[in-house]
Amino acid sequence: QVQLVESGGGLVQAGGSLRLSCAASGLTFSSYIMGWFRQAPGKDREFVAAIAQRGNIYYRDSVKGRFIISRDNAKNTVYLQMNSLKPEDTAVYFCAAGTGGVVTIPAAYNYWGQGTQVTVSS
Repeated sequence: QVQLVESGGGLVQAGGSLRLSCAASGLTFSSYIMGWFRQAPGKDREFVAAIAQRGNIYYRDSVKGRFIISRDNAKNTVYLQMNSLKPEDTAVYFCAAGTGGVVTIPAAYNYWGQGTQVTVSS
């Protein structure tokens, strides 16, 4: 079965960096758009970044210039390098795999990981 396993979350001070990883199995990784979403307590899940099969990249405006998404198809892994972190980046971060559609909405994704907590202290 398909599994997406995130890692790399933790507690960091504002201005710091974290690198999230998402290892995928049970699917043809290179055929999927890979996305990162986040959800803070009491808020809806929101799009963070996505990288398409051919490498097209998308970011939400608030993370442009700070976050970098990348993928390694040989390792079936997608990464999210997060720099200059802010307290408002605090959330559970989820990776997701989809085959098409509007990459900024959760409904476009077929599979989800369990999430990893990112906490940014001020």
